[in-house]
Amino acid sequence: MKILIVGPSWVGDMVMAQSLFQALKAQQPQCQIDVLAPRWCEPLLERMPEVNASHTQPIGHGQLALSSRIQLGKNLRQYQYDQAILLPNSFKSAIIPFVARIPLRTGWRGEFRYGLLNDLRKLKASQFPRMVERYVRLAYPANHTHLPPITSPKLISEANQQKHLLEKFSITSANDALALCPGAEFGSAKRWPTDQYAELATHHLSKGQTVLMLGSPKDQTITEEIFTKIPKPLQGNCLNLAGQTTLLDAIDLLAYSKAAVTNDSGLMHIAAAVGTPLVALYGPTSPTYTPPLSDNARIERLKLDCSPCHQRDCPLKHHHCLKRLNVEQVEAALDEII
Repeated sequence: MKILIVGPSWVGDMVMAQSLFQALKAQQPQCQIDVLAPRWCEPLLERMPEVNASHTQPIGHGQLALSSRIQLGKNLRQYQYDQAILLPNSFKSAIIPFVARIPLRTGWRGEFRYGLLNDLRKLKASQFPRMVERYVRLAYPANHTHLPPITSPKLISEANQQKHLLEKFSITSANDALALCPGAEFGSAKRWPTDQYAELATHHLSKGQTVLMLGSPKDQTITEEIFTKIPKPLQGNCLNLAGQTTLLDAIDLLAYSKAAVTNDSGLMHIAAAVGTPLVALYGPTSPTYTPPLSDNARIERLKLDCSPCHQRDCPLKHHHCLKRLNVEQVEAALDEII
């Protein structure tokens, strides 16, 4: 059985998709799983042993680019896939496997895509409240009545690459490093304020620990702001690595860290998938839908009347759902999981 997964566009969603890959392998150990993925998600697939290969999805998120999708579908015909499983619910995501002439095309009903999919499922959101459940359910036939226990994502950390990174950045804290991930691709509303991150970092640096700040180039302004709020005598043990590491580097550095504190972000899901003790901070989003899939994670949130609003920027302009989440509450959660 050769299966093409049309993958999601976000890093965290791609991490959760590994649970689907695991479910497919549990049923058919010899099946071949290939993934059609945006370029920025492809490194994750290198650390998922269930994945055979990836195909780059060159079309930007939200773009129709019909001619490009048709051409990509034609190019995929040579692989002779038996089934396509679509994780996005959009109409445009169904074009490629249809043009690729994949006989069985499975996905949730989503946008209008009758005819493009021939194994079209109707989602009962209350039955599968978590995204990972909706992904994994597609591993089983439509008439399957029971969803077996879900296996959490488990990304592989490469020991040699981790050692190289520790030498490159002169990290010698003997696994006593705290990783902070203060960015969030979704928008500013998801971000715990820099003052709180700086206070948390200062507390751990004053105890002689190393603090690693991780993120993409887009997060550099945020991490630099945090860094400048840390007392200068302590800044030497705070490594601002945002924009200096790849996604694969982040996997290995999070796996090395003693614990991590993150916003609801892709790096939160990576930290959970490498087994790092984790405190996840939620404000405008809900952990009911996309929680960190780890037994060693703690979710901290205030459950205000105005949240979750699921907005990129606070519609009330006060950001209380995260501003009022104090450092003492986060420290207590860290003490519990470490």
